Amino acid sequence: MVRLRASALVVAEEGLFNRQREQLAVLAARHRVPTIYPWREGALTGGLMSYGVSLRDAYHTVGIYTGRILKGEKPAELAVQQAVKVELILNLKTAKALGVTFPLPLLGRADEVIE
Repeated sequence: MVRLRASALVVAEEGLFNRQREQLAVLAARHRVPTIYPWREGALTGGLMSYGVSLRDAYHTVGIYTGRILKGEKPAELAVQQAVKVELILNLKTAKALGVTFPLPLLGRADEVIE
């Protein structure tokens, strides 16, 4: 990031990055690089913001499907479901540290604002 003079970082939706989100957040903060994550946990860890599928909602759906399979339904006969809920989380503490301000309309649309 530093060598390339990145002005921002968008973290991909990949398990490796999710497991390393704390390390990414520390490095991004040290080098003052605004970072957006695809999951809420990234913003909670110190990322500037997150925008993506609600993992809580997705895991809830997985639980329902698991229960249906355990009750005897055949997995091949279950409909494929697409994530329905997408969340926008803004981290004002990180924004302040980076000297970034969010427009009021964006703050109004956020599902959660971390202060």
